[in-house]
Order: sequence, then structure tokens, then C-alpha cells
Amino acid sequence: MSFQDEFVFWRLAHYFISRKEYRIIQLSETQKELWLERLEDKETQVIRILLHHLDWSNWMQRDIEMTAANGESIRKQVKKREIHVLNIYVTPYPPVDDYQFRIEKPFLFPNGEKTKVTSLLCEQQHGRESIEQYVGELIFSDWKEEYTETEIEGEKLAALTAAKQRIKSERALFDNGKPFFTYIFLAIQVIVFLLMEAAGGSTATSVLIRFGAKVNSLILEGEWWRLFTPIFVHIGLLHLVMNSIALYFLGVFVERIFGNIRFIFLYLFAGVSGTIASLLFSPDISAGASGAIMGLFGALLYFGTVYPKLFFRTMGLNIIIVLGINLAFGFTVSGIDNAGHIGGLIGGFIATAMVHFPKKKRPLAQVSAAVLGAALIFAAVQYSLNQPKPLMSEQTAFALAKKYVENDEYDKAYTVLDSIANDGHDSAELLFLLSATEIKLGNAADAKAHLLQVIEKKPDFHEAYYNLAIIYYSEKNYPQAKKYAEEAVAIQPSDADYQSFLKELTDIESFGGASSLHY
Repeated sequence: MSFQDEFVFWRLAHYFISRKEYRIIQLSETQKELWLERLEDKETQVIRILLHHLDWSNWMQRDIEMTAANGESIRKQVKKREIHVLNIYVTPYPPVDDYQFRIEKPFLFPNGEKTKVTSLLCEQQHGRESIEQYVGELIFSDWKEEYTETEIEGEKLAALTAAKQRIKSERALFDNGKPFFTYIFLAIQVIVFLLMEAAGGSTATSVLIRFGAKVNSLILEGEWWRLFTPIFVHIGLLHLVMNSIALYFLGVFVERIFGNIRFIFLYLFAGVSGTIASLLFSPDISAGASGAIMGLFGALLYFGTVYPKLFFRTMGLNIIIVLGINLAFGFTVSGIDNAGHIGGLIGGFIATAMVHFPKKKRPLAQVSAAVLGAALIFAAVQYSLNQPKPLMSEQTAFALAKKYVENDEYDKAYTVLDSIANDGHDSAELLFLLSATEIKLGNAADAKAHLLQVIEKKPDFHEAYYNLAIIYYSEKNYPQAKKYAEEAVAIQPSDADYQSFLKELTDIESFGGASSLHY
């Protein structure tokens, strides 16, 4: 081979690596065969350059078939539907026999015809022009008839240095910090879970409220810390395990890309964004790191907007599929706070746009993202504050009212229960608790009406009969009091209080006088 041919080989390599951003798959030990790939390219995903003296066209045909087989292997490895291989022969002379018919049409790999090989000859007489015509650019604009070994080495060094520099710069994007706070957040949520289990169980509503789960009414009453604390609270072991696994894998990856401080900010911002979205759209008590974890997906999507080629080459499709499954799961399965998930996803994207990448700045875009994030949070909070009453499910209202009753805050319990009852929620349990608060607040008439509704809905609700008996007793309507006391005893004969009260009412009926006992 002449120095000219070697120079052409390395000039082509340099051109495709530097200007077309192809990456080296393999360079042979002899450095006469080079495989390049750029899977995101729509036209040509793989390039093979061979420096070889072509003698006979039948050898070239066998080599084309082998190239197609290698291309098919690459296609299967990268899971592409179709792949196009550009096969360039750098040779001093074309084959001595007829060869044009072998390369005038692309060769299709026989099994499935999903791998196509286009072959070009770059020989000394006319080959350079055909390559330039194919790519549509000048590659050999500085061509001269003779090259020294030093010039060839310089061209080779430039090509290989460009390839190494691209690999180095890409790797640097994934190495901006050692994971640390991922493990801290994992430890916090495990510790909180253990404390919740010790306090009565992480699925107990009272425990969830106590440890900072999202409760709309409490947030709007001033407990703003509940925008933050739900990130570390989990409902049940499975919830904790699933979120911990997701945080471990995604958190480590994102923290390496964005560094420790940026990771803290985007994780917590996404978590708070998820809580705010849940405050706006979900009436239920909720908790969990899911919103913050979805924010990590948002951070990776932001990565994809800045480095789309690298994103789709390394992780893009997998991220989009997993994200799609998560969102679809949230829309189709009840009990999942999808508003929190979507809020966290958006929050994570915006937070990442605010901080951008380490050692890189986009001042206008970062300021715009900060303004957008602040505006969205302000608008969401103002909207929530201006609502006549917070979104609340019956289950949440019941749990919150029980908490107030335990703290002897009967007026607050009554406000919550009366509001939810007026919205059409009228389960027997809720009406009974409402009647209990009305009794404590001295509103016996409404309590009696609600208790009558309770026993109509649930005829075996013995506590309701007992409370009705007490109300009628306080009104000195002893026959009615005895009637409901008898119902309570009939349903729950083992209750000593019921038996004692019924005996007292029987004595009153027998002697026609009032008892000195008070209930």
C-alpha cells in the first residue's frame, strides 16, 4: 500500500469521527479495518472502512457478505429495526475483473433483509470524488500527490484523538459527583418507616398524620411543613421497598450526572412540587417519595433536551418506556396519587433547568426556569388558599376528625365532619362521629337526627342505639331511652355499660321516678 492510500484511510476516519460524530466500534490490530457507528443517524448507522488491495471481485463479494453478517449482528445487539452499513474500500486499484455489478446496488442480508450494505471503492484514480459525491461534502480539498509517513501519523493521531476526546467528554457528563445524598435520603425514609411502625403502624391513618403525611386541610391551616415531610413518609412495607429501589438506581445515576448539591435541590423541589400538585387535585391523605423520584425522571428528560443524541443512544428509550408504564399505571390503578407523580415529574424538569449542569451555564434559560417554577408554585398555593374549602375525601375527614376528638378539639372535628357530610358523604361511621361531636358541643337535636340516620343505614350499630338512649334520657323521655337501650343490649349483650344503663331505665319505669345517675 502507498502512503496515499494510508492517508486516504485516516482522512476518511478523521472526517467521519470529527465532522459526522461517528464513534469507533473496532479498529483491527493491523489498523487497516475500522468500524464506526452512529446509531441515531437516520441514513447511515454503521460505517466500515477497509484498507486493502482488491484483486478479484469474487473476493470482494464474499467480503461484502461478511460485512452484511457483521452488520446484522450489530443490528440485533442494538435492537434496531433496520440498519444501513456504508462499506468503503480504500484500494490502489479496482479488481482486475468486472466488479461494478457487485456494488451498483446495495446488498441486503438474506435473512430478513433488515441490514443493507452500500459499498464504495476509493481507488487512486477516481475514488475520492465518488466518496465526496456520496457524502455531499469536500473531504480532500487539500489533496496532494505525495504524503510522508509523518503526515499519515498526524492524520491518524488527529482521528484517534478526536474519538478519545468525544468518549472522554461524554463520560465526564456522567461523573460529576460521587453518590452520597441518595444514601442519606434512603436512610431517612427507612428510619422514619421504622419509627412509624413502632408508633402504631405505617398504614394507620393517625400515625400517617402524626408523622407528616399530606393532609390538605392541615396544610391550608398553616402546617406548610407538610409540603416537605411526605417525601420521607411511606404507607406500608411494599411502598417503602419499591420507592427505595427506584431511588437507589435513579438517585445514584442522577447524582453522578448533576453533582451532590444540584441533586439535593432538584430532588426536594420535585418532592414539594408533587405534594403541591396533590394538594390541588387529590383529596386523600398521601405520602411517599414517588413525586421526588418522578422528579429524577424529569431531570433525565432535561438531560435529553440538552444532549438528545447521547440521551437516546444511552438510556432514552428505556427511560421513556419506564416513565410511560409508571404514568399509565397511575391512571389505571386506584389508590395511586398520579397528580403527585406528574407534579414531581414537571417539578424535577424545571428544577434541573434552573441549576443546569455542573461547570456549564445557560443564564437566560436558568433564570427563565426559576421564574416559571416560582410562578407555578405561587399560583398553585394561591389557588388552594382561595378555595372555599380544601379537597378532602371521606376517609381523610374521618381520620382527621378522630385526631381532633382525641385532642378534645370538638369544634374542629365538627367543622370537618359537617363540611364533608354536606358534600354528600353520609356513611354510618361518619354520621356517628359527627353526632358524637354534636353531643359534646351540646347540639343534641342534630345529634339525634344523625343517629337516627345511622341506625337506618346500619341497623346493627349498637353504639348509635346507646347514644340515642342517652339523649332521650337527658330529655327525660324514658320510654324512648329504654327502647334504644334495649336495642343496644340485644345487639351487644356482653357490654356491661349497656346492661347497667338498661337496668337503671327499667328501675325508673318501675318506680316512675328519675335516677340520680348521669350519662
